[in-house]
Amino acid sequence: MDLVGLIIFIIPCYVANAAPVLLGGGQPLDFGANFSDGRRVLGDAKTVRGFVAGVAAGTVASGILALCFPLPAFASTWAQFLSGFLLSLGALIGDALGSFVKRRMNIVPGKPFFLDQLGFIVAGLLLAYPVAHALYSPEGVLFLLVLSWLLHIASNAAANRFGLKSVPW
Repeated sequence: MDLVGLIIFIIPCYVANAAPVLLGGGQPLDFGANFSDGRRVLGDAKTVRGFVAGVAAGTVASGILALCFPLPAFASTWAQFLSGFLLSLGALIGDALGSFVKRRMNIVPGKPFFLDQLGFIVAGLLLAYPVAHALYSPEGVLFLLVLSWLLHIASNAAANRFGLKSVPW
């Protein structure tokens, strides 16, 4: 798979990860519950609306991309669409798992942590693998991880500069 194809493939994951910054808020995803260690499971920053909006935005992006830029690695437009949905769902699950781990490690909300940059992409790739395995090569996955890390840093810095995030990471 060429690099352009890999970028088209991964866009739903990026859209899903970015959408909660613009569309989130409201009821916390953990509904205010504490874990057995006495700390919140996820915290106020992970919301039901953000999770649903992220999955929905990534899925819509997936549908548009599958129709406009069908990738030959997929047997059908439906398979490409499904992979985008799974990437989107995985991105939001990975982001939430990263928050869960940060809390267990006693890292203050808003402080940088490596899972912030990579948790969403790793979980997205894992969830989409059954449908999109033809796209996975060691070089391709490494490219997506490095690209995602760089884009995540740049997009968070931009979101902070434009007042959409309180911290630049």
